[in-house]
Amino acid sequence: MEREEILAVYEAGPEAVIELVTRLLGIIEQQNLIIEQQALQIAQLEERVKHLEEMLDKNSCNSSKPPSTDSYARKKPKVKTQRKKSDRSAGGQNGHPGTTLRMNDEPDELVVHHIDKCIKCGGSLVSVSPDYERRQVFDIPLITIKCIEHRCEIKKCPECSHMNKAVFPDGVTQPTQYGHRVRSFAVYLHTNQLLPYQRVVKLFSDILGCRISPATIVNIERNCYDKLEAFESGVRYLLKQSHAINLDETGLRINASRNWLHVAGTKNLTYYFVHKKRGSQAMDSMGILPGYTGVATHDFWKPYYKYDCQHSLCNAHLLRELTGVAENSDQEWPKLMSDLLVCIKHQVDNGLLDTELIQKFSEDYDHITCYGMNEIPPDPESDVQSKKRGRKKQTAAKNLLDRFMRFKEDILRFMYDPDVSFDNNQAERDIRMTKVQQKISGTFRSEQGARNFCRIRGYVSTVNKKSLSVIDSISEIFNGNPLVYLLQN
Repeated sequence: MEREEILAVYEAGPEAVIELVTRLLGIIEQQNLIIEQQALQIAQLEERVKHLEEMLDKNSCNSSKPPSTDSYARKKPKVKTQRKKSDRSAGGQNGHPGTTLRMNDEPDELVVHHIDKCIKCGGSLVSVSPDYERRQVFDIPLITIKCIEHRCEIKKCPECSHMNKAVFPDGVTQPTQYGHRVRSFAVYLHTNQLLPYQRVVKLFSDILGCRISPATIVNIERNCYDKLEAFESGVRYLLKQSHAINLDETGLRINASRNWLHVAGTKNLTYYFVHKKRGSQAMDSMGILPGYTGVATHDFWKPYYKYDCQHSLCNAHLLRELTGVAENSDQEWPKLMSDLLVCIKHQVDNGLLDTELIQKFSEDYDHITCYGMNEIPPDPESDVQSKKRGRKKQTAAKNLLDRFMRFKEDILRFMYDPDVSFDNNQAERDIRMTKVQQKISGTFRSEQGARNFCRIRGYVSTVNKKSLSVIDSISEIFNGNPLVYLLQN
């Protein structure tokens, strides 16, 4: 208001002044309300921006996100490691056998290059006894399909005129068919080397001169799948009896629809199971966790906790989450907890743990969690959120700390039980090749095709863990003798 307007109101009397003051107070109150609303909105937007920045800062090094998503991160992740630096030099260590190409004392073929006259004077060298300089070339012989014809004699008995016919060998049932080695090679290329069907067909044509169709390879794999039913049942039974197993799951596309691939394994066995669900419904159908009494190592997927077995959490996942909290806050407890877990692992790997040291590590763990509770700031919206139904929203740091406090025994189980692994890398390794297969070949065309691949791949993975020849082991399937002794030890 201008000075003249204020004087006019003053001269109009007390009632006019009261009316003006009342109106101004109302305007001020409205402005204060708008400022409060703006402050609240700013705080909410700042919190949202912070949350979005934390999401953009997540990568494969500080969260459970796969490396394939690192290109979308705001900050390119730096290669980090929790390993302690050793005193050993880089490269192969003393005693390492190496793979240098060495001369063979008994070559498969010997080619002698003669010299009959002197290069300098032209004199004859025919009668001179030679010495030799050796050089060896290692190469692959020409690979071709070998056609074996079986003929069964048919003879008429001169005594009774009965027609007698010899018997074909086992497995020779058709006028023309592929042998065990060809069928094993096709399964090997698709299931172990993860080549798509069309590339397997192309390889057969280029290398072997054999035109095999994709449908034939599918039928071969279905036959292999049927022959491995008893083997797979044996693997499932042994896993259920194992003291410790590793578990994981991942998405699997079947006919453009999302399904889930579940894996259970040990250092000697691998079992894959495909299901439309990810949670306990699939795990019940899988048939390993129901009634299991050993230790299940996993990455804290909640449905695992519906089973009454002992649990062990993957500390590799926890270390990444601790790194993420440390990078996005000023809190010190994540770094202290990371150092403690790595230190315990180092002691376990070197067999240096004793009862006194275990007690010390347990107390250090409790001190760090208490320190974290004092370090995490209170949530300013906790009073408002407490009035809402459902679980109260918390920060990532608070959620992670709550997990460390609630699941201490499961996190440190590797410290008490030497048969329990520090992380869930065994299951991660078992499941990795199935993800590679999807990246190469894309979705499966049918549920049966996915089951074929997973059962055969479980057999191949078990064979690899035993360091045996995969193609020879697949050939034994078609001979009717899957390597059942793989289930031992």
